[in-house]
Amino acid sequence: MEHVYLLMVIALAVLAVIDLIVGVSNDAVNFLNSAIGSKAIPVKKILIIASLGVLVGALTSSGMMEVARKGIFNPGMFAFQDIIYIFMAVMITDILLLDVFNTLGMPTSTTVSIVFELLGAAVAMSLIKIAASDTETVSKIWNYINYSTAITIIIGILLSVAVAFTVGALVQFISRLIYSFQIASRPIIVNTLFGGVALTAITYFIFIKGLKGASYYGTIKHYIDANLLYIVAGGFIFWLLFSFLTTKFLKWNVLVVIIGLGTFSLAMAFSGNDLVNFIGVPIAGWNSYQAWHDAFLANGVLATEFPMSVLAKKVPSNDMLLLIAGSIMVLTIWFSSKAKEVIKTGVDLSRQDEGTEKFKANNTARFIVRLAIEINKVFTAIIPKSTLKKIDNQFQRPVVVLSKEKSYEMPAFDMVRASVNLVVAGILITIGTSFHLPLSTTYVTFMVAMGTSLADRAWGRESAVYRVSGVLNVVGGWFLTAIVAFTASAIALYLIHIGGPFMIAVLLGLVFFLIVRNYIRYNKKVKIEQAARQIKKSELKTIAEVIEQSSDHITEVLTRVIKLYNAVIKELITNDLNKLSKSKKHVTKLNNEIETLKDDVFDFIKSLDDSSVEASRFYILVLASLQDISQSMEHITKSSHNHVNNNHKPLKKGQTKDLLEIQNKLGDFIDVIKEVFHANNFADLSKISNDKNMVLEHVSASIERQIKRIRSEESSKKNSSLYFGILLETQDFIGSIEKLLNLYQNYYHNISKTGIKL
Repeated sequence: MEHVYLLMVIALAVLAVIDLIVGVSNDAVNFLNSAIGSKAIPVKKILIIASLGVLVGALTSSGMMEVARKGIFNPGMFAFQDIIYIFMAVMITDILLLDVFNTLGMPTSTTVSIVFELLGAAVAMSLIKIAASDTETVSKIWNYINYSTAITIIIGILLSVAVAFTVGALVQFISRLIYSFQIASRPIIVNTLFGGVALTAITYFIFIKGLKGASYYGTIKHYIDANLLYIVAGGFIFWLLFSFLTTKFLKWNVLVVIIGLGTFSLAMAFSGNDLVNFIGVPIAGWNSYQAWHDAFLANGVLATEFPMSVLAKKVPSNDMLLLIAGSIMVLTIWFSSKAKEVIKTGVDLSRQDEGTEKFKANNTARFIVRLAIEINKVFTAIIPKSTLKKIDNQFQRPVVVLSKEKSYEMPAFDMVRASVNLVVAGILITIGTSFHLPLSTTYVTFMVAMGTSLADRAWGRESAVYRVSGVLNVVGGWFLTAIVAFTASAIALYLIHIGGPFMIAVLLGLVFFLIVRNYIRYNKKVKIEQAARQIKKSELKTIAEVIEQSSDHITEVLTRVIKLYNAVIKELITNDLNKLSKSKKHVTKLNNEIETLKDDVFDFIKSLDDSSVEASRFYILVLASLQDISQSMEHITKSSHNHVNNNHKPLKKGQTKDLLEIQNKLGDFIDVIKEVFHANNFADLSKISNDKNMVLEHVSASIERQIKRIRSEESSKKNSSLYFGILLETQDFIGSIEKLLNLYQNYYHNISKTGIKL
């Protein structure tokens, strides 16, 4: 039987490696957002700095391992078999939970998930033991659960979200008042003081407070405690001189130094705090197995009878294991294909300028923004106008004039905000780690970034409601993670209790099956996305580029629309509700892509050179026609879906025959147009009018035949309404295409006179 438990421990080790990869891919790159968003340092150098920080932080995380052993439950109340079952349930649930959340694209926290998984499994096992006892009642559950520590951890995670946002906003507001946006023109004394304070804070909280979790801290603790004041004062003087000398003589930007050291410190704080999420449970499992196995060999004590009081004692950590885990984290950071998307989410929500927003507005966000506007009016009325004017001057951003020939992407935010993000987040995480509180580093870094962006006036009237919606989505994800983690872990524990090793094998098989399946699906999705042509805005500057780009848009839209049209007609005829639902999603996606292009018209007009400004009107009209085409398709799809979904009468044979003929003629018509636009041979547009007229004549004849059917035979009201709707929207669809053809034909004649080659 002892070999079964050894296999469980080995399984825990394998799950730990998988959890490291999945978990770090999900949120470890959050400490890269500030450095990458500010573009202060090249990306490769940022990754090198962060990697060193992760490795150092891994060696300081040993103190956090106590959380997995005794932070959530009282181990002395459980036997070895109970403990190993709890740990197996936690790790299996953690892998599945992160996998599901990543698949759904939902924000989650590895800290929140591991804490509530431990709590859920421990509560379930406690209830099982109480139910098996003749003397205990449910009220005795608090003997099993370390509720005081668990509540402290949960409150700490909750408070960290509010504290991170508030402190980030306050520090950023003060920093902006000192620096303004005119960083280059600030006096040397400003750089010196800011650098001295920031770098001293990093040194104290990261290299002194942060080292408390290291196994070797005991050997230097006495020296640090006895000379703490001298260390801090000496560090402050050193960093003041460093900031002054490098700024004055070497012409360095001290903010770049802060961002570099801040990235290192935040990576170190992250690793020191979050490593327990991935390997804390497996290490505790190994410690448990060693204690029981020694007792089993010595006294033959069974796994169901050996109490795990040993976990309540402090167990020395293995620095080699911590270093190996840190190395896996580093490799994941470098090679994770999901890292860019995670970074993009954080940067987009905190960027200084407007753009395409990731999150949609909701009523709660609208209410919060309106409330903030009213509160701002009150403060504006109270604060003297002269003070408001001085504050506004510090928040005036410089106008950057770039040549049209130069393609340039502005940083998402400046180095002042990046420095504040890194320093504040690193300090908060390190404080939590020094008190053995597993904070959610994802939410701390995220909420600090949100607080600084709010204080920096990045949430203007154009973007505030979307940014607030994003914050609410992320915070809402915390509660969802907690609920799902607790429930799923409790269920997994109960199944393992019933099925024993066999059920563990089944659940492990499920884990590996889902991981392999999702890996294959992800790679397939990436290949499809790379192969598929997407409707996207590009940098357009001349008339020729506008013509070429809009031609691509038209070809792409017509290809997708006729494919959707054919699919919807077929699905309507066969009453296939499932496929109609998929077509409905596809047409919604098409509408969203065209809407995004329309949102980017402002940037498009600004990007044109002076000789091509007249192309703006042309491009706007093209997008309007594309939207009309897409909306006609949307109406056809939704009305067909509703008809089938409501179980109305299917189409009659005559209606089906007419629609199939229209479908064929419309397809031929679209194919000819696509050939013209693909070749940019707009001189042939006039020849297409005959094909268009043939389709319209057939649509008109179909309408006449349906009118005769209604008058001469029994006909369904819903059926007729749907049929007329499809025919009329098809007419509008063709009319929108005709507008496009006329637009291009007229524009072709105009620009051909200028000698522009298309």
